[in-house]
Amino acid sequence: MDKDRIAGSAKEFAGRVEGTVGDMAQDAKTQASGRAREAAGTVQNLYGQAKDAAQDAADVATGIARDAYASGGETLRDGSQALARKVQDNPIGALLIAGGIGFALALLMSRPARRPPPRWR
Repeated sequence: MDKDRIAGSAKEFAGRVEGTVGDMAQDAKTQASGRAREAAGTVQNLYGQAKDAAQDAADVATGIARDAYASGGETLRDGSQALARKVQDNPIGALLIAGGIGFALALLMSRPARRPPPRWR
């Protein structure tokens, strides 16, 4: 629980008490002061609740990220094992795919740089 929630609840309660005392004494100034303190307490309490909710969401996101990071190694290992099995099952197909990727990369890297079109004056 956040300290803003505790302080806000205390202000809200004090404002209610002050407003009730103002109602009993029929003092408009005390009534208004009590209502203002109650409203300030409510706002502070809501602010504390929002901070708590944001902290909880951050904790959940951190936990999810930590779990994803921990299982990432397992996923990579499983994928590499599956790829190794595919290569062992079909070595010629894997060789053709690797050659095609190498050829495509060579074409991309050996292409001359594009020059901007000449400007006519």
